[in-house]
Amino acid sequence: MARCVRHRVLAPFFLAPLAALCLTSCGFLGRPERPIWRTQAENACFARGQVTLSDSIVAAPEIDGPGICGMTRPLHVSALDNGAIAVDKVLTIDCPMIPALEAWLNAIVEPDAQARFGQRVAMVDVFGAYSCRPIDNIAGDRLSEHAFGNAVDVAGFTLADGRKIDFVHDWKNAGTQEAAFLHEAHAGACQYFTTVLGPGADVFHYNHIHLDLANHGRTDTGPRRICKPTPAPDLLPAPPPSDGLPPAPDIDEPLDIAHLSAPAAAAGPPAQNASTGLGDGLGDEPDVALPPAPIGETDPSPPILPAGVDKSPTSSIRRP
Repeated sequence: MARCVRHRVLAPFFLAPLAALCLTSCGFLGRPERPIWRTQAENACFARGQVTLSDSIVAAPEIDGPGICGMTRPLHVSALDNGAIAVDKVLTIDCPMIPALEAWLNAIVEPDAQARFGQRVAMVDVFGAYSCRPIDNIAGDRLSEHAFGNAVDVAGFTLADGRKIDFVHDWKNAGTQEAAFLHEAHAGACQYFTTVLGPGADVFHYNHIHLDLANHGRTDTGPRRICKPTPAPDLLPAPPPSDGLPPAPDIDEPLDIAHLSAPAAAAGPPAQNASTGLGDGLGDEPDVALPPAPIGETDPSPPILPAGVDKSPTSSIRRP
């Protein structure tokens, strides 16, 4: 009888820490965490001096949520290439997207515009960047790279003389300098971004190219890249030499390794915390360890397209 009483007396001392542990665990497990490689990539970009703050690139407060949306050190960008190339609306993006965009513009877009039109590119016309939403705005799907400021949708370009060249009007005009310019821009982007989706990739990208730096893992020649539609062979660069790693399996769908615990987490405006400032960041290389294998998109719902657009994957709006 005494033994039973002793157990009753001691039980609370064992149960109390266990209950606290359960509550603490529930607190940690109640909200999914943003993959650490994203913050590491942001910090490494600053540590390497790949971006210099200016009137056109301004540090913004940390964006933390809803859900795992956001960036540790977001930037507001109104122009690129030291202010030489404007952006038609202010972009909220992470640090690594800026050197990738500038490298693409300087190596591919600008030289081709000069060669074909005798004009420099004065402005990049964009649909946007940061947006806490699922891929293709399909409710309940995985989060888009836009949810981490790691993507930009480019609608076209404005030349120095005011002439506009855009994907919705000019991509399909075969045999024109405008179409050739846009196809070169799309193919060249595949060298600088890990995901490039343009007209012909699916119906959601009929009027722009989507550019992001998603972590899709690696192939035997470097980061796994998704480039759709596949550029013509004469537009593709020579393949890099193999680094000896085993080949990666074929992947046909655009992927994002971030997962949303519930569709409701993607709704509502992003909450913002006080700025964390711009310190020295982490070391040289982001952690290349990957979380569990990503899941591809399945059976997306058809989009709501503007009037006058057919529903084939390469649809476009004719000029008036």
